[in-house]
Amino acid sequence: MFDNLILDTDSYKASHWLQYPPGTSGVFSYVESRGGRHDRTVFFGLQAILKAQLGRPVTHADVDEARDLFAAHGEPFNEAGWRRIVDVHRGRLPVRIRALAEGTVVPTHNVMMTIENTDPEAFWLPSYLETLLLRVWYPTTVATISWHVKQQLRAALEATSDNAAAELPFKLHDFGSRGVSSQQSAALGGLAHLVNFQGSDTVAAILAGRAWYGEPMAAASIPAAEHSTITSWGRDREVDAYRNMLAQFGRPGALFSVVSDSYDLFHAVRDLWGGELRQAVIDSGATLVVRPDSGDPATMVAETLKALDETFGSSVNGKGFKVLNHVRVIQGDGVNPVSIGQILDRVTGMGFSAENLAFGMGGGLLQQLDRDTQKFALKCSAACVDGDWIGVSKDPVTDPGKRSKAGRLMLQQNAAGDFRTVAEGAEGAADGGWSDALDLVWENGRLLRDQTFAAVRANSER
Repeated sequence: MFDNLILDTDSYKASHWLQYPPGTSGVFSYVESRGGRHDRTVFFGLQAILKAQLGRPVTHADVDEARDLFAAHGEPFNEAGWRRIVDVHRGRLPVRIRALAEGTVVPTHNVMMTIENTDPEAFWLPSYLETLLLRVWYPTTVATISWHVKQQLRAALEATSDNAAAELPFKLHDFGSRGVSSQQSAALGGLAHLVNFQGSDTVAAILAGRAWYGEPMAAASIPAAEHSTITSWGRDREVDAYRNMLAQFGRPGALFSVVSDSYDLFHAVRDLWGGELRQAVIDSGATLVVRPDSGDPATMVAETLKALDETFGSSVNGKGFKVLNHVRVIQGDGVNPVSIGQILDRVTGMGFSAENLAFGMGGGLLQQLDRDTQKFALKCSAACVDGDWIGVSKDPVTDPGKRSKAGRLMLQQNAAGDFRTVAEGAEGAADGGWSDALDLVWENGRLLRDQTFAAVRANSER
């Protein structure tokens, strides 16, 4: 149903080929974040979109289907233009895409990618592809949210842990697969999170890493209980449910997670885990990860750490903070960037190291965002009319924040890592010390840059 590339657009795009000035032979467009929640974004996901969707050649059967659909839908259709793409270009779209290296952290209000036609008769194509290509906003926004949380966690670990570098990659786990609108969202969003971390329960993200970025295994997970596997034992046998978890997964060096709030969290922590099963936990050689899953997140995490400290004890690390013996805590309920900050402040203020904690983030990571979170837009900035390139832009008096850029735009970077967006031929554009930060990624149906996921991760750490 969704294999026809011509139909991966908005309805009104079908009429736009009739609306450009006579003599138009080229259109140049760009993508940027016009601000939003964060001042920097992590560019990610274009390669996935190119491989999964733009790489499919258009056929005459696709043109037939689109012609008939748009006729019934009430829109004109550029049948001759699409037939030319099939006949002259063998169905490969004559466009050129330049883009940042994926994983790059770039300030907002800068160009991230540009799109232009390579066949003068296909001048209408860059705008037609807006719907498809602008979807890069979603993986970029997820990667951005995840990256900024990583900086919160990095700061807390560096202040309170002796092992910050080793602990950080597994501190934010993706629990979001069931909370998104589709498997495709789980794949793209889940993989975007893994640009920054290495823990996930989103299987689709692992498959996406293999398919689109050549990554055999992008994430790790551990055995974990859910409420049904605990409550099916019955309230009177709660301790037997926990004892079974120990028997199944309690091996030297192993980690396993057990949701412990099915009935009374603090009874479970103090009397069961920290009482009847305490020695069995210690003797197993495994690390038990207790998951409180209800109540105010900051309060529940703090009280759980306190109770586990009273029952299992702790040691004081080189930074002067407590590290629990044999046990850890993961918070997976009500987790978002704000609550993570509140929890970290609360527990470190109590003298506990941030390494005692991990977080599982679901809707706040993959679903509670939209295109306006970072104010993404794809806009035309230049057009070639009667053989001359002219800069074009919008500048609405009712909303200056929607002012767009004009010209054939470039993103440049200097040795200090600063970025700037300039137009070709503009004053200062050719100044020394600035180099082109956009790579040629796609041209006339061919992928020209194929990044590994390891390279993407490395870029995000620069």
